[in-house]
Amino acid sequence: MSDRTILVTGGCGFIGSNFVRHLMDNRPDVRVVNLDKLTYAGNPENLAGFEGDPRYRFVRGDVSEPADVARAMEGGVDEIVNFAAESHVDRSILDSRLFVKTNVVGTQVLLEAARRAGVSRFIQIGTDEVYGDLGGPEGLFTEETPLAPNSPYSASKAAADLLVRSYFRTYGLPAIVTRCSNNYGPFQYPEKLIPLLVTNALDDRPLPIYGDGLNVRDWIHVEDHCRALETVLERGRPGETYNIGGSSERTNLEVARAVLARLEKPESLLSFVPDRPGHDRRYAIDPAKVRRELGWEPRLDFATGIDRTARWYIENRRWWERIKSGEYREYYRLQYGPG
Repeated sequence: MSDRTILVTGGCGFIGSNFVRHLMDNRPDVRVVNLDKLTYAGNPENLAGFEGDPRYRFVRGDVSEPADVARAMEGGVDEIVNFAAESHVDRSILDSRLFVKTNVVGTQVLLEAARRAGVSRFIQIGTDEVYGDLGGPEGLFTEETPLAPNSPYSASKAAADLLVRSYFRTYGLPAIVTRCSNNYGPFQYPEKLIPLLVTNALDDRPLPIYGDGLNVRDWIHVEDHCRALETVLERGRPGETYNIGGSSERTNLEVARAVLARLEKPESLLSFVPDRPGHDRRYAIDPAKVRRELGWEPRLDFATGIDRTARWYIENRRWWERIKSGEYREYYRLQYGPG
């Protein structure tokens, strides 16, 4: 890539903002346009410091609205990386409509805009949840694993991935799908597992654990994910899917205990709560393809990643306290208007 303009959708969210930071800090030859609706999880503070940079432009808008996407693409865009998504499983169980609108309709709108603009790459940020439940302790998700989503969230993401595939096959759009395991790291919204555990522990509040706490996930630090995405953007083959994972399986209970140990808090803070409906037992990614074909490897092991993450939340208490209290939403409502 050289002197390229990349449209990043959902760039004020957790992974999106980390990816924007990664590009801005490591790719001086890249310009970034960030299209974000600023819903509850989209926080402009995640990109504080870039507002005046001539290589960065923020556009507030909805990926499911063609006019908003057109505004973001004014002046030309070479590549699109689509992070924009409603992503919280519990919220999708309560009301799936917004998940279909953002994740499915939004992806279609972006694909059509990309096709008309003739972009050189379209990267769809997917999730391992589209594969469903591995169940037992054996086996890994590969790119050939059939899609079997078990929540409205994962079903909407599976539908989006299939739309991306169709635009490659039907129109020749140079599109790639990535599916990553569970991310953690700085700027993650505090309703997600690891930041919820860390922030509750810091305040000596109970750490809620679904069911028996033995649900297994493969964890990857967001920095490693962002490096993988840059690699896919540069060298990935259009029409392909790449699984990205940290090869670091942990039960939710093990994750909670690791957080408590890092923060030197007692295990009496663990609080088991009723399991959520349709809770998949185990996810685990096989990242062999992206390692073999593109030469990517994760750099941060889980212990190092948890240490860095805990330290970030300790040092940025004001950031997450404003979110948990709702204060940041009121501030940005006044600055940007309701959304």
